[in-house]
Amino acid sequence: MAQSEIVSSVLARMTQQLQGVVASPRREAELLLMAHLQCDQLYLIAHPNSMVDNIERLEAWTQRRQQHEPIEYITEHVSFYSEIFYIKPGALIPRPETELLIDAVLKELDVDFEGTLVEVGIGSGIISIILARHLPKARIIAVDISDEALHVARKNIKKFGLEMRIELRKGNLLDTIDEKIDIVVSNPPYIANDTLLEKNLDYEPALALFGGSVGDEIIAMLIDQVCQRHIGMFACEMGYDQQEKVNARIGSDYEVSFYKDYAKFDRGFVMKRS
Repeated sequence: MAQSEIVSSVLARMTQQLQGVVASPRREAELLLMAHLQCDQLYLIAHPNSMVDNIERLEAWTQRRQQHEPIEYITEHVSFYSEIFYIKPGALIPRPETELLIDAVLKELDVDFEGTLVEVGIGSGIISIILARHLPKARIIAVDISDEALHVARKNIKKFGLEMRIELRKGNLLDTIDEKIDIVVSNPPYIANDTLLEKNLDYEPALALFGGSVGDEIIAMLIDQVCQRHIGMFACEMGYDQQEKVNARIGSDYEVSFYKDYAKFDRGFVMKRS
């Protein structure tokens, strides 16, 4: 293959290669080429005859996408809450519905909140980073059991200059946090272990997807820890079919409200001490 080609030729070939593999082959071809050139879509439209170098990398990227590897892992970036974050295998790719979890937390807090907020399962760091930027006086501690996830989170935290605001710890749930906690936030794994998933999810970390034989075991453990430690508020994402069990697990000391995702499925809850 030639070392260089024009934009229109590259797009046509990549689109054909992705045909029948992805739902929107032309759009994904554009996304790969935009990441390769570090440009926007307007540039591709305005410069169809511009030369594209290092075609070999693009060909390798296309082959990876043909194997259903998520495009975010291929390009190593993901858009979330109107920001661009670094991502790589080992950290869960952020989903748009997780923005609703952040919205639910911010709805409950004043910008001057000065307490300690703990995120359980930081993943790529996106939740703690967005909350830190909206709550400039908060102390944030973020934990994860995965070294790979902590590595990705650390890079994103550095990118946004929040090293002094977000403390990372390796640990399971709240076990490594002895301090008084005011708020816990989590997007934990909540899929049952035997659930059959789409091929692209094979590339994402099982630790961040599967929550146990039933699926809600980790959510249940977090609810128990929050109640035992009398923590003021817990905001958590959950599976669409888990509201009844979550509601039954929360003690009488707490009030709980649930929110839905963009498809109108139950997706999370906020519990607060009465």
